[in-house]
Amino acid sequence: MNLLFVCTGNICRSPLAEVIARAEADARGWADVSCASAGTFAFPGQPASGPGVAVAAAHGLDLAAHASRELSLELLEWADLIIGMEASHARAAARLVPDAAVHVMTDFLPAHHERSKGGVPDPYGGDVETYEATRKLLALAMRGLFDALGDDPRGGREGSGP
Repeated sequence: MNLLFVCTGNICRSPLAEVIARAEADARGWADVSCASAGTFAFPGQPASGPGVAVAAAHGLDLAAHASRELSLELLEWADLIIGMEASHARAAARLVPDAAVHVMTDFLPAHHERSKGGVPDPYGGDVETYEATRKLLALAMRGLFDALGDDPRGGREGSGP
């Protein structure tokens, strides 16, 4: 199963979602899950935001080597499931590949959650506390996403990432 996480600049939300997804797959023993991220308006080669790197590291996640990349047809075709951080990101992916399985990250939050269906707020320019709130939201939604995938995510294509 190939999961692609999409945000705007690919320096805050989607890279954090990518490493959280990898950790969730590892925790569940799902070796057949590959994760990647991209941005709809990314400037290629940019590092993850400083507060995002710090928050990730505080939770044993590594964003130090992240380099942003633009959303591409190649990435979209690689992905079995595309998860936008906001509805606009999901729409951008669906415009490029209309048959793709596309969702918004907050679709996987519990129905009663205040952000359910509302998208993941952009922490860009925020402090460590803002990024920690984003990480918590992503982690909760990620558990919901992996629960929705069921016990065996191997229905998709194998791959180590594009």
